[in-house]
Amino acid sequence: MKLTSYPFLNNIEPQALTFLEQHITPVSIPKGTLLFYQGDICENILWLTHGEVRLYTQSDTIEDITLYNLKEGEQCIVNTASLFSNTPAIASAETLTDIEGYVISAQSAKELTRLSDVYQSYLFSLYQLRFEELTGLINDIKFKRLDTRIIEWLNKQPQSMIETTHEQLATELGSSRVVVSRLLKELEQKGIVTLHRGKIERL
Repeated sequence: MKLTSYPFLNNIEPQALTFLEQHITPVSIPKGTLLFYQGDICENILWLTHGEVRLYTQSDTIEDITLYNLKEGEQCIVNTASLFSNTPAIASAETLTDIEGYVISAQSAKELTRLSDVYQSYLFSLYQLRFEELTGLINDIKFKRLDTRIIEWLNKQPQSMIETTHEQLATELGSSRVVVSRLLKELEQKGIVTLHRGKIERL
């Protein structure tokens, strides 16, 4: 079992670790796969060991809004909340890359929480982390200008040449492609970015 990206397992109770090893199943899923839709009731929890998954919400009146991106060593709170409460997921999940990981069934996940205080503490830490991120997202949408949010998003990317389309960036920030394209053009005129086909260069 290759779950080294989940360091809390170093401290998990032996009985819980044995149970986990017996009830977890490896998966490999290609890029662009919808893992679950908003409104689905999740039957398994994904433990991601490689790749990235986008969690987003949508309605009839607004563009998709990215809630957060799930990365290796993380467990999705939307997935987890739906499974444990047997209620519809509040967002959809789509693989941004090819992913690898493991899944555990609802029944086994509930038994694992019973067996392990360490796992319970890990889950609570995830909820705290995501709550802070979602609070920041709400504040950004409500109080920050979109051009400021674009610049902040670009500055968070590890490379100065960022592979993304205007439509993808609009989806990431919960806006429309037309508005994002207009603002990117303005930022280019100010010498903040250079626009390329399918790429944005941060200057």
